[in-house]
Amino acid sequence: MKTLFVSYRVTDLDRSLDFYTALGYVELGRVDLGAGARLVILNFPGEPAASLELVHRPGDGPVDVGSGFDHLAIQVDILATTLETLTEAGLEPGPAQHPGGPHGPKTSWLTDPDGYRIELVEWPPGHADSITAADFA
Repeated sequence: MKTLFVSYRVTDLDRSLDFYTALGYVELGRVDLGAGARLVILNFPGEPAASLELVHRPGDGPVDVGSGFDHLAIQVDILATTLETLTEAGLEPGPAQHPGGPHGPKTSWLTDPDGYRIELVEWPPGHADSITAADFA
């Protein structure tokens, strides 16, 4: 088994698409579910498959992120460059942080239009492209 993608329900599809495309996602396709409901499938350029699905069901009312969801983590190559690009695109990422100390990952946070939190992560040189069992050895 493997994880395919994460799926977010969004209140305003156009506003969310503007946000996620400014973040760097591109649209792979759409599915019309009827009654104004739609799915939009996204990924980052270079990813082999979908990584994010936006679900718009206007009949369900506004999204309430609530207390059960924490965040989506996205790997970036160079955090400082990413923060500059996102700021120029009108997004508001937070400052760079070093939660693991000076030799650990660099991170920053931003929030999408519905309140979903996103963590941007730049791994230190030589680190695997994700968290692995080696991080807990």
